[in-house]
Amino acid sequence: MPPSEDVTLLLRAWANGSRQALDQLTPLVYSELRRLAGIYMRREEPGNTLQPTALVHEAYIRMVGSTLPAWQSRAHFFGIAAHLMRQILVDHAREQHSAKRGGQAIHVSLDDHLAAAPQQEADLIALDDALERLAVIEPRKAQVVELRFFGGLDLEESAKVLNVSEVTVRRDWRFAKAWLLRDLAQSRGAGS
Repeated sequence: MPPSEDVTLLLRAWANGSRQALDQLTPLVYSELRRLAGIYMRREEPGNTLQPTALVHEAYIRMVGSTLPAWQSRAHFFGIAAHLMRQILVDHAREQHSAKRGGQAIHVSLDDHLAAAPQQEADLIALDDALERLAVIEPRKAQVVELRFFGGLDLEESAKVLNVSEVTVRRDWRFAKAWLLRDLAQSRGAGS
């Protein structure tokens, strides 16, 4: 990966309408997006029909086809990519769920980043719903989860995207993990 300053310059040029910048940017960010999608997809249960390449392509198509934000940095770009990947995965899970008429939805393993207990699984739709509830009361904490869990950003990159300190991101991350685990457990208990 080239220095983040190079990527940021290309992102800004692309936002200003430079097709050449987009052509230069694509190979620079594609492999990172593919890596993040691969990490995320490995958390999914076997039998999922969505592949990492398809996830990256769909996210990229949505980015290229939308009104571009004023890119602040490489981390900002990957934060937006994380949000788009989350939307795509949840849409896919909802389609799968409705196609099966209440059958098994796509599941996500809440690995050690998000779970206190190993091998704990949560339904992707339930996780998205829980993140939406968290966003109502603690929007930044929900963004931290989205950046870290869906976007694969580290503490430093997340702090840059959110324009806060790493200590704040670490504190938000701990709070959000605990809150989500409690909320998901309560939701499961209410659904039983």
